[in-house]
Amino acid sequence: MRSMNLQHLRHRITDHWLRTGCLVLGLFCFAQAFAHGGDIEVGSDAKGPVHLSDAQQKAIGLKLETATQGPLSDLLYLNGEVRAVPGRQAEVSTRISGQVKRIDINLGDRVKAGQRLANVQSRLVGDPPPSVDVSAPMGGIIDAVGVAVGQSVEPTTVMFHIQDSSEVNIVARVYEEDLGKVQLGQAATVRLLGYPGKTFSGKITLIGPALDPLSRTVEVWVRLPNPDGLLRPNLFARVGVILRQNAAAIAAPTTEIIEANGEKFVFVKRKGDFARIEISTGASDDRYTEVTEGLAAGDVVVTQGNRQVYTVWLTGGTPLKGEDD
Repeated sequence: MRSMNLQHLRHRITDHWLRTGCLVLGLFCFAQAFAHGGDIEVGSDAKGPVHLSDAQQKAIGLKLETATQGPLSDLLYLNGEVRAVPGRQAEVSTRISGQVKRIDINLGDRVKAGQRLANVQSRLVGDPPPSVDVSAPMGGIIDAVGVAVGQSVEPTTVMFHIQDSSEVNIVARVYEEDLGKVQLGQAATVRLLGYPGKTFSGKITLIGPALDPLSRTVEVWVRLPNPDGLLRPNLFARVGVILRQNAAAIAAPTTEIIEANGEKFVFVKRKGDFARIEISTGASDDRYTEVTEGLAAGDVVVTQGNRQVYTVWLTGGTPLKGEDD
């Protein structure tokens, strides 16, 4: 037992020195960056605003952004995939047995209902032998070609597959505890890995009737228009179900906000200094967060370099006298 206590004590001492060493190393590296702009004046009592020279701001890559007022939605995020709308597909075959003489389309072509896709010559004797045209039963994209010229076919042979992709479903899954937050007709936004800068809009058309007992989730279908054909089956999608909208929210980039010791705060530029401002937050999407208290439209907030500014603030950073903005 004594041996185990000694070993535990050694671990605690080692961990203490490792943590201390990491903190000292971090402050040393930070100080090296600020050597480019001279000394930072710090106070030993109450922590005040931080003043950085232009050179110091450049050294940490400081960037600013103005808080704005505009619409912002509170979103429930779900993961899903693009799927074809059931009933909007067709398998194309011929009504006779024969040989494929001509194919008029290629994989990926967009066709109209009634458009000729191929010609099949019958096995019946004739001069010439009778033939039939194979036509598209619906408009859409040819997403599979199952025959080649010269191939023998039967009425059971699937020659082509057509997919109407003018609309698609995003099939997502909602966890049991969030099920009460979603409802039919609810608006949703969709973003895809394949198109990171583009946002699609749709509505919930189905909430599954059964709960998956293993994942404790329910299927949710979001219907999206797809006029440009960008939404291909099986693409990964990130769905944001809109729970609440604020048409005049004070919005700040989420990356501006620091959370520590149960508080949320940002650093705002005021008279050339950077002041720590506590805030309260509300709705958020994948880029912005609503600030319900602490910020006003027009406040200039640190977006990049805020962690470094926070490190200086922790030491009691105060303005350097005689420095310009």
